[in-house]
Amino acid sequence: MTAKADAGWVGGFRADFKTLFVTKWSPFVGVLLLVMIVLGLMVNGLFWGVFGGVKYWGDAFNNAIGLGPLIGVPHELEAFGLHRMSLMNLTLVLGAFSAAMLSRQFAINRPPKLEYVWALVGGSLMGIGAALAGGCTTGGFFNPVLHSSPAGWVMWIGLLAGAAGGFKALLWTMEHIDWGGKPPPMIQVPASVMRWYPWLGAAVALACLAWATQWMGSGNEQLASRALVVLAGFAIGFVLHRSRLCFARAFREPFVTGEGEMTKAMILALAVGIPLAALLFNKKVIDPYVAIPATFWIGSLVGGLVFGVGMVFAGGCASGSLWRMGEGHLKLWVGMFFFAWVGSIASALFKKAGLTSIDETNVDTFERTAVGFQAYLPDMLGSWGWTLMISAGLLLLWYALVRYNESTEKFTLM
Repeated sequence: MTAKADAGWVGGFRADFKTLFVTKWSPFVGVLLLVMIVLGLMVNGLFWGVFGGVKYWGDAFNNAIGLGPLIGVPHELEAFGLHRMSLMNLTLVLGAFSAAMLSRQFAINRPPKLEYVWALVGGSLMGIGAALAGGCTTGGFFNPVLHSSPAGWVMWIGLLAGAAGGFKALLWTMEHIDWGGKPPPMIQVPASVMRWYPWLGAAVALACLAWATQWMGSGNEQLASRALVVLAGFAIGFVLHRSRLCFARAFREPFVTGEGEMTKAMILALAVGIPLAALLFNKKVIDPYVAIPATFWIGSLVGGLVFGVGMVFAGGCASGSLWRMGEGHLKLWVGMFFFAWVGSIASALFKKAGLTSIDETNVDTFERTAVGFQAYLPDMLGSWGWTLMISAGLLLLWYALVRYNESTEKFTLM
C-alpha cells in the first residue's frame, strides 16, 4: 500500500469516527434507537425505569444516616450492584461518560453558586413530584403513555403546566436575585491529557461489555438477567448523550425559545413505540401493568406539576440529569443527590400517610391508592382500536401545538 493510500485510509477512518462519535446525532435518530432499546427490554420482560433506582439510592442514604427507620424506609435493601433500576441508572451514567470521552466533550462544568441552590430546590421538587406520580418523566410519563395508560397523558398535562410555571418563576429570580450569579473560571484541561479521552471512553465501553458477558455466562439466572440491564443502561446513556435527548427540553423549550425539535422527536418516539408496544401486550409478551403507576389521575397531575417546576430549576429531568452527570455537570450531581434523598423521604412519608400505599380492602381489578389507580385504556375501553385512536389524536394535538408555536411563538414566555 502506498503512503498516499495509507493516509487516505487513515483519513477515512477518522472521518467515520467523527461521524459516529463526535458529530451530534439527530434527536430523531436518537429517539428511534431509544425506542428499539426500550422495546428490547420489554421483549425480555423488563422495562426502562429511573426513579426506582434513584429512590433506592435515597433509601440507602437515609438508612446510613439513621433517618430510614424513623420514616419507614425498609431496613433490608437489595444488594447495591443487583438492584435493577439502580444498576440501569449507573450504567446509563457510564454510557454517557464513555460517549463524552470518545467525543472529547467531557468537562468538569462548575456553575455559578446560585445554580447549586436551584439544583437543591429543583431536585427536591422532582423527588416529591416523582413520589406522587409514581415515576419521573420516564416512569410517570413516557412508560405509561407507551403502555397505553392515561396516567402518562395526565402527567403530560402537569409537566407542561409545571414547565411553564417553573420557567416564569426562574425568570423572576433572574430579575430579582443578584447573589451567586457569576460563573467560576473554566477548568482548562491540557491537550496532552485530552488526547487520551477517546481511549478511556473506549476502555469503559469494553469494560461494560466484558462485565455483561461475564454475568451472562455465569450460570446464575439473576446475574444473566442483570447482564441485559447493564447493556441496555449503557446503550441508553450513550444514545442520550450522542443525540442530546432530554425530556425536560421537550417540555421546556417551546416556552423558552419556541423551538420544538426535541418535542417533535419525543412525539416521533411515542408514535413509533405505542403501536409496537401494543403488539407485545396483545401477544402477552409482557404484562403492561408492571410499568403503570397507580396514580391516575390525581397523583399523575399533581406530581407532574411539581416535577415540571423542579426539572426547570434543576436543569434537567431524571434521565437527562443522569447523562449530563456522565458529561461532568456538577450542578446535576447536586440535583440528583436531592432528587434521590427527598424522593426517598417523600415516598416513605406518602406511603406512611396512606396516600400512595395499596388499599388492601379494595376488591376491584385495578390496584388503587388514595391518589389514583392503575388505568389501562384497552381494559377501560374494551378496544385496542379506540386506544390507538385516542393516543394518535393526542400526539397529533401535541404536534399541532408545537408547530403552531414555532410559527407564532404564542406560547413563548421570554
